[in-house]
Amino acid sequence: MYDTLFRHPFMSAAGLAALEASEVVAAMREVELALAAEQEACGLLPAGTADALTAALPLAAFDLTALAAEVENGGNAAIPFVKQAKARLPESLRRHFHRGATSQDIVDSALMLLLRPRLAALREHLACSRRAACALMRRHRGTPMIGRTLMQQALPITFGAKVAQWAWGLESADARLAAVAEGGLYVQFGGAVGVHSGLDDQGLEIMAGLAARLGLAAPLLPWHTDRQPLLALMGALDAAAVAAEKVALDIALLCQSEVAELSEPAAEGVGGSSSMPHKRNPVACARIRAAARQVHAAHATVVNAGAQPLERGLGEWHAEWAPLLDGVLLVEGALGSLAPLLAGLEVHVDAMARNLRLSGGAVLAEPAARLLGEALPSATAQRIAREAGETARREQRDYAEVVLAQPEVAAAVEDATLDAAALRTALTIDLYIGSSEAQVTRVLMRLDPS
Repeated sequence: MYDTLFRHPFMSAAGLAALEASEVVAAMREVELALAAEQEACGLLPAGTADALTAALPLAAFDLTALAAEVENGGNAAIPFVKQAKARLPESLRRHFHRGATSQDIVDSALMLLLRPRLAALREHLACSRRAACALMRRHRGTPMIGRTLMQQALPITFGAKVAQWAWGLESADARLAAVAEGGLYVQFGGAVGVHSGLDDQGLEIMAGLAARLGLAAPLLPWHTDRQPLLALMGALDAAAVAAEKVALDIALLCQSEVAELSEPAAEGVGGSSSMPHKRNPVACARIRAAARQVHAAHATVVNAGAQPLERGLGEWHAEWAPLLDGVLLVEGALGSLAPLLAGLEVHVDAMARNLRLSGGAVLAEPAARLLGEALPSATAQRIAREAGETARREQRDYAEVVLAQPEVAAAVEDATLDAAALRTALTIDLYIGSSEAQVTRVLMRLDPS
């Protein structure tokens, strides 16, 4: 009940199904049978051994309940798994099963097999989010809105530029995931102390051949206590969580009733309150942020377990499994929520325009002071720009007109040292968007040049 109601809602349902106990056992079986096949190919096992092992060890032969009960005594899932397998094998095959391997070889390699399709799913979710973000950028390339720093109104941007920042963050995270998925999921094979004891120089050859059979990367050396591959994987997962969380945080802030520039996609029964029927809560954003926070914690656990003693971790290796698997399931859940959130995001352009003019244009005091400084003393220009901003806000008047009404400015216009029309244009808040549109163009050219 605890998992169902408090943990799994933030995880990917597809990922949970793919990581059930039967799938873990299937992955360990695949590693063991591939190892036997490679050793047979290298002449270490009699011809036909791999086929005989395959026939003698169907997946249905393993008792999952008994395996789960015995993990505590063995310390990891591979020990009872090997025990059950050997108990089923005839004597002539037992010595050929799990030859030269240790439990960490089987568990680490099986985890890499299990995570490979999950990383592919993450990247597909990111591709969907990228397409949705590109559509938003095209529609709102020039839609002006107020930019905010330290949670306060700052200077204008466009909503397209904001989405471009989201999209590029997601793309950068995808690049890290791609690097791991395409070359960072390593096979593990080193034997008891990581030097292929009993296999001698053939150990490295078998390690490379096993990697090829499983479709995993071949490491330079076994990595039993060199956890850099796992740190790279967890770091990439956390980067994706951060990128998704950034989008969710911005959207949630812009969904606030007093801001009302965005709304999550409307759906029957979604976002309601148990006590306040009027509310439309940003629940997708909450889901994404809750998942991301748990990923950050999982990443910290894996990092803290990264320095492992001597030739086998004493609890550090064991501490990696749950946060690693939880991390990938949580990121998959977050990204699975993000893509439809972006695809159906409601953008309230009128509210953006209203909030942009909330200060009467006073947010343009900085460019006003700079322009006035070309015709007036610097201190005077600063004072006028500041005081005009307060007047425009208090009286809800257009900022440019308040500036032009100041006696010093009027005099400068009169003697032609200041161009009134140019000043009005420069202080038109909708137009003061810097490189916003160019940034959108730049990101679209990278992500979707069509």
